[in-house]
Amino acid sequence: MPKERVVDIVEQLTLPILEAHELELVDVEYKKEGGSWFLRVFIDKPGGVDIDDCSKVSEQLSDRLDEVDPIPTAYFLEVSSPGAERPLKKPADFERAVGSYVHVSLYQPLDGQKAFEGVLLSYGADGAELEVREKGVRKHVHIPVDAVASARLAIEF
Repeated sequence: MPKERVVDIVEQLTLPILEAHELELVDVEYKKEGGSWFLRVFIDKPGGVDIDDCSKVSEQLSDRLDEVDPIPTAYFLEVSSPGAERPLKKPADFERAVGSYVHVSLYQPLDGQKAFEGVLLSYGADGAELEVREKGVRKHVHIPVDAVASARLAIEF
């Protein structure tokens, strides 16, 4: 079964469990590392998740996955927080991150760069506006939505 299909099925199985606990689905990954497959489910809530949240979701999701059995190979299930460098995938993620320091990677270079870090000033249908520092000078960069390969919160040093 294609990885994308597994991710879609796991998302559908996970959402009702998270809604019951007032948690948010951040991301689902299904990938092979070394000789083993890993199914990772990242969850969050305002103020962050704790080990009890992860444990509850893991137990309930594991039972649900056993019932439906959508993955033909053996795998390890991991349920965790997305961490301090939470990925930004959905428009709501970007909107919530306005005012935060972010890292954005692009498919193609923009002004000779494929990655930008700075404060996310705004986000909308036409793209993201970042304030970045270049050689000590602050400047604004507009990044079209369809140019974004990946984005995440970042820690400013």
